[in-house]
Amino acid sequence: MELKEFSPRIRRGVNPTLGELLKSVGDAQSPDHDHHILELGFPCSSVPPSSYPFVLSFTNLTYSVKVRRKVNLTPSCFGANSTTAEVSKANTKVLLNGISGEAREGELMAVLGASGSGKSTLIDALADRISKDSLKGTITLNGEALDSRLLKVISAYVMQDDLLFPMLTVEETLMFSAEFRLPRSLSKSKKKARVQALIDQLGLRNAATTVIGDEGHRGVSGGERRRVSIGIDIIHDPIVLFLDEPTSGLDSTSAFMVVKVLQRIAQSGSIVVMSIHQPSYRILSLLDRLIFLSHGQTVYGGSPANLPVFFREFGHPIPETENRTEFALDLIRELEETPGGTKSLVEFNESWQLNKNQQRQEADPNNLINSITKPKLSLKDAISASISRGKLVSGAPNDPSLSSSVPTFANPCWIEIAVISKRSLTNSRRMPELFGIRLGAVLVTGLILATMFWKLDNSPKAEAIPIFLQERYIFMRETAYNAYRRSSYVLAHSLISIPSLLFLSLAFAATTFWAVGLAGGVHGFLFFFFTICAAFWAGGSFVTFLSGIVTHVMLGYTVVVAILAYFLLFSGFFISRDRIPLYWIWFHYISLVKYPYEGVLQNEFDDPTKCFVRGTQMFDNTPLGTVPVAMKLELLKSMSTTLGVNITGSTCVTTGTDILKQQGITDLSKWSCLWITVAWGFFFRILFYFTLLLGSKNKRR
Repeated sequence: MELKEFSPRIRRGVNPTLGELLKSVGDAQSPDHDHHILELGFPCSSVPPSSYPFVLSFTNLTYSVKVRRKVNLTPSCFGANSTTAEVSKANTKVLLNGISGEAREGELMAVLGASGSGKSTLIDALADRISKDSLKGTITLNGEALDSRLLKVISAYVMQDDLLFPMLTVEETLMFSAEFRLPRSLSKSKKKARVQALIDQLGLRNAATTVIGDEGHRGVSGGERRRVSIGIDIIHDPIVLFLDEPTSGLDSTSAFMVVKVLQRIAQSGSIVVMSIHQPSYRILSLLDRLIFLSHGQTVYGGSPANLPVFFREFGHPIPETENRTEFALDLIRELEETPGGTKSLVEFNESWQLNKNQQRQEADPNNLINSITKPKLSLKDAISASISRGKLVSGAPNDPSLSSSVPTFANPCWIEIAVISKRSLTNSRRMPELFGIRLGAVLVTGLILATMFWKLDNSPKAEAIPIFLQERYIFMRETAYNAYRRSSYVLAHSLISIPSLLFLSLAFAATTFWAVGLAGGVHGFLFFFFTICAAFWAGGSFVTFLSGIVTHVMLGYTVVVAILAYFLLFSGFFISRDRIPLYWIWFHYISLVKYPYEGVLQNEFDDPTKCFVRGTQMFDNTPLGTVPVAMKLELLKSMSTTLGVNITGSTCVTTGTDILKQQGITDLSKWSCLWITVAWGFFFRILFYFTLLLGSKNKRR
């Protein structure tokens, strides 16, 4: 198939929707079309308005948080004899104060303002990332209040940071996103067609086979990374797209290309709302609507073309040689530093907007009448109508008449697990050094133990035996808008950890068991291997659970090392169970080291016929250990006479059962220890799921 021009069935001069692209691909593959030409270009012209275009409206949005500050109380507050004191006082900081406006389908709306003006907060409010209990005001789509579940399906949110898997190529990254967000009913070829079309739309054709890269691996440029980040969130062709400062950190050319892509997305039939710090003149020419904020208040809202008129009437005309947005932002900053702040500009904007609305109604009274008398579709019917025009919302039903059926997730759980597993394995396979380090650590530890305790004898002289943080924000971004279930993520990462767990356990067991000379033969080796597997499984699950709670990498390492040290201390290795104080005995039973340690000891010492200490060996490791053997035999005779028991140099004094009793290992069998260790692993995986469920809501309070 040659990719040169659109099928005649697609409207020329219009950015095609995903549905139109897929339909043309289907036509090209039909038997009636031997040689069909398809262009995946995206000319920059506006889409003809639909009968019921989407309008996102927001009215009187107000949001405040409590900020605690310390207040010094001088002695005079309490009397002459009182000392100075500090108390904490809660103040309320208003982040949004009565913000109103609207964003329309086919238009690109930008929120501008200085740092701390409320840009990101407004984007979060519109994207339902602020708790409804805290946010005041109304947000509607086509006049209907937006349900959180529905908004997640029809919208996307692009974070400011580029959170991507470093060893996946651009094409693979977008393809995995398509597997998550596009429904199972869509064939593999159509998903690939969507990815290829999106690569062209994002201007990433030359970088399609390049890995994303990170600090240690060379990859795509910063501007290309940003466009990939946008691409993975618009793969399902959302109706509403929110972006938090998509141009930050980019040079002017890269920033312009990113906004150009956003314009194309808007013109394909979407509402695009973004925050931006200070757009260049070229970027300003791409924007359709602007909202300027200052300390959470609107100081201007409208078209970029009206900026000169607005500020001229305000008494501060914009010089023709200056960038309009730069002038506006500089003026706003100057006003913020005055005693009255931007109050005069806020009030002028309110009166100016009121006058503009009145002039618009007087100039076209029929428009007001039509908007009142025109029949309205319900929001779900409007979404179905959009789907029938070619918009493909994630998981949307194929039959547009099924307007009430909007599934939460695009795919069933088993597909999500398969895709997450494949993605993680693909990314890990290209970083073999990580697995190599783990394997090396296991082998070095095993070799040290093997050489230190080579062919250990049974005398008492020789006895002694012992990734989510990196993906966290990618997971939060993907689950925030229902790319997959949290349970699928937990199950997938549990499954893909098993092969490496088995391999590492086998390497450690094979290195140490035979070299040290542990007992039990083949059966003993198998139990030792299974115990090592269970210990790795429980330990890995515990660390995974902690990574869901502790978000900082270095803090996470510190917490893990500290808790594992406590587990070892109370496991019974340093001090037997019978000697642990009662008020600490509970820690002994929750120690992850206790159960594999006791299981391995029983595997070694549970043979009651095997003797570990005979006659004179009882004097080893005591002050009498250095006396001659003849003297030891005389001591044994004296002990026999005193105790009334015949003890010779070959008499068995201590069996394996005796050693286990001395260690306080009497309440559980070795198989019980194995299954309890495995159960700990499952328990911590379940806890990990709940930490993800409760701790990744992505909403401000």
